[in-house]
Amino acid sequence: MATKKRKRRSKKNREFFQTFLFFSTTILSIAGLIFYLWVYTEIDETMLAIEIQNQVAKEMDNSVKELKMDIAQLSRGDRISYVARTELNMIPSQPETLMIYINENKFAGNID
Repeated sequence: MATKKRKRRSKKNREFFQTFLFFSTTILSIAGLIFYLWVYTEIDETMLAIEIQNQVAKEMDNSVKELKMDIAQLSRGDRISYVARTELNMIPSQPETLMIYINENKFAGNID
């Protein structure tokens, strides 16, 4: 039987393989760290943008509430009549009185 001889790696090949393994591991580690920092930075920027948008939303809600209060104040009857008299030189109209006469005989069902 013929036995197969194993080839031993030469010292030069072993050193090349170990050096290649070391540098590739180092490069992959550095690339992983850079990727991690990039993702962390993106998440941080996104969280900051969300906080800013939440603050803007709160300010807008506050502005809406203030505008609703202004509308309620400006739509009061006394305010409208004051502006009509002073700024628009309008005068209040005289109220009309309407009188309705009902014939009680027709209402009660008596026809004479």
